[in-house]
Amino acid sequence: MSAIKIECVANEGCRLGESPVWDEKESALVYVDITGRKVCRWSSATQRVQAIAVDAPVSSVALWKSGDYVVTLGTRFAALKWKEQLVTTIAQVDKDKPNNRFNDGKVDPAGRYFAGTMAEEIRPAVLERHQGSLYTLFPDLSVVKHFDQVDISNGLDWSLDHKTFFYIDSLSYSVDAFDYDLQTGKIGNRRSIYRLEKEESIPDGMCIDTEGKLWVACYDGGRVIRLDPETGRRLQTVKLPVDKTTSCCFGGKDYSEMYVTSASDGMDKEWLSRQPQAGGIFKITGLGVKGVPPYPFAG
Repeated sequence: MSAIKIECVANEGCRLGESPVWDEKESALVYVDITGRKVCRWSSATQRVQAIAVDAPVSSVALWKSGDYVVTLGTRFAALKWKEQLVTTIAQVDKDKPNNRFNDGKVDPAGRYFAGTMAEEIRPAVLERHQGSLYTLFPDLSVVKHFDQVDISNGLDWSLDHKTFFYIDSLSYSVDAFDYDLQTGKIGNRRSIYRLEKEESIPDGMCIDTEGKLWVACYDGGRVIRLDPETGRRLQTVKLPVDKTTSCCFGGKDYSEMYVTSASDGMDKEWLSRQPQAGGIFKITGLGVKGVPPYPFAG
């Protein structure tokens, strides 16, 4: 196995970097800064970051079949036209909960956008419990709610055979699996497949590789871990030079590079001086595995 190399490719100091997704057409990594209220795009060609400011916390971004992007913004699903820097609302959720916002989201293999909500944090990982729900935006722009009582709706992905949906509610300190029906988008039979160790801290964003193994970013754990969903065993730990690792995805020409987002919110001056790359975007090479290209929203 080649040596693992970690480099900070964009050190813009995101307050809460999240939801990295590889845009093959642009050879770029698209991601959000939730509390910084911007959608960012790092070009692998120019090594530069472009950012679009938005009017609410923006918590996830996905590719759209049309060539633009879909985002979760406040409690809205919204369309983002990059060139025009134009955001239009598609649908709104949690109208009875003004203190809520969306968190992580991802598109399933059939082109549906799954995303969950949570209460606004008082400080990182401290919030009113059980206020969130998990939703799906369908290609016909209708919205379905799967369940509520969620603390911090977070990482999601699907098994390679599309029969299992993996999901993280961060404060449960567990990675869960559901039976998944690709035809209808329905989920059921929830069970825990991995419980985090104390030093791994809080499970955050997640992605899957071509061997069907899960990669989970550990917030306050400063690492990504590779899990076998079949056996529930941790296979690998990759430590990063920042504590607040938030999410991960595969990208690059052949999806052999891993990109990891991070946060700086909640860190004092002394902590930041020890970790000057907090809030940066990291590229990990030499993992010896590849990822699955992201699915675009089919709406």
